[in-house]
Amino acid sequence: MSKRILIVEDDIHISNIIKMNLNLVNYETTQIYDGLAAHEAIQNSMIQASGSAAVPFDLIILDVMIPGMDGFQLMERIRPLGIPVIFLTAKTTVFDKVNGLKLGAEDYMVKPFEAIELLARIETVMRRYGKEEQAIHYKGVDVYLDKREVTVYGEKAELTPKEFDLLVVLLKNKNIALSREQILEKVWGFDFYGETRTIDTHVKELRKKLRLQDSIRTVYKIGYRLED
Repeated sequence: MSKRILIVEDDIHISNIIKMNLNLVNYETTQIYDGLAAHEAIQNSMIQASGSAAVPFDLIILDVMIPGMDGFQLMERIRPLGIPVIFLTAKTTVFDKVNGLKLGAEDYMVKPFEAIELLARIETVMRRYGKEEQAIHYKGVDVYLDKREVTVYGEKAELTPKEFDLLVVLLKNKNIALSREQILEKVWGFDFYGETRTIDTHVKELRKKLRLQDSIRTVYKIGYRLED
């Protein structure tokens, strides 16, 4: 089941960008543009979910400077519900960041932001709350994150540790063009000093082992993109 994320952002353009990027990686999104409406929607969804163990939203992306009720006020009201919140705001002072975190937010990001960084932070929060999917399924390829195993149409595929990590990065950023530098950072880490040609070699192996020749696309002069 797709994870549900509530986007509370009064800038429609920014809200749409967030929605587009989250939908690309299969999150289900709801957009709301002011604090009062967000508070009502969260309360209503809690009522609808009563009697079950389900939480209405798995995560909330919350701007601070929104009409009706600002993000800090909204955070105070919804904190008892236990829904993780990431503040995404133009308020850059240390005081605002500390205030947001003290109110119970899991993270605090400042605009402008990179979509790939937002997705990474969402993934981290989901994992912290035990909401991360333990298996990813894609075109006959099944990836079991906890066991670090991969099967292709039911048959086990032998991947090296870095091939596995690269596959997971591509799957979690599906339909997003990743530069070779971004891939190096995510898979090999900041302390890797090798050439980006290393990525090309690993991608070649993934294509062959997983039968994904037509799905892992080369993005000219940039890097790679895993497509639906």
